[in-house]
Amino acid sequence: MEISGKKILITGAAKRIGRALAVHLAAQGAELILHYHHSEKEAKSLKKDLGKSSKKTPILIQADLGKAEEVLRLADQVWDDFGPIDVLINNASVFFPTVLGSAQALDWDRLLSVNAMAPMFLMDRLGTRMKKRGKGKIVNIADSNTMKAAAAYLPYSASKAALLSLSQGYARALAPQVQVNAILPGPILWPANYNPALKKKVLEKTLLKKIGNTDDIVQAVEFLIRGENMAGTLLNVDGGVSISG
Repeated sequence: MEISGKKILITGAAKRIGRALAVHLAAQGAELILHYHHSEKEAKSLKKDLGKSSKKTPILIQADLGKAEEVLRLADQVWDDFGPIDVLINNASVFFPTVLGSAQALDWDRLLSVNAMAPMFLMDRLGTRMKKRGKGKIVNIADSNTMKAAAAYLPYSASKAALLSLSQGYARALAPQVQVNAILPGPILWPANYNPALKKKVLEKTLLKKIGNTDDIVQAVEFLIRGENMAGTLLNVDGGVSISG
């Protein structure tokens, strides 16, 4: 699929990987619909920056992806108000530790809702419309550490494992008209709470002994959008962490 002129919805687009995706795809001529939750200031700044260089100013939509009713509203609003969507990128995610032996129901609910429930409903609502239309691409951003979950991140890992299952399930359900694939990043951007010792420990688990960058994910997303013979692919972009000891 060519990117120029295509309508692309990116969730969690205001910062980090989502912002990098927006900048790159806008440069490729995409018409962007950018979702955000709390990051209104960053989203408006991104819209302003992209509006200076893009043929068409991006559209911003706010929604709390932890609430099913807002996810469904987002899906319907995007399709009904702004026309058929060509590409859905489920990038939005929440990531935080849960202390072993002290996991809370609210933590579980938030992680599973944003990281799995929201992508599911968006794939279900938008993917089925893409299928009826006869074409579409969906790219989900998961995590390469899903199957090697650290004790402090078990609910988070479970939420991303669910996303992988959903990716392959919807790949089957929406084929052949819609291609659904997932990217599994490794260490890309350090969380604010990572100290030097923790960073070193993380890097030691990778084969390449280095942190990746947002360009790695951007290039992988473009590859999956443009490619025409991939469905249910789980693409590791992780410096080899998924196969390290």
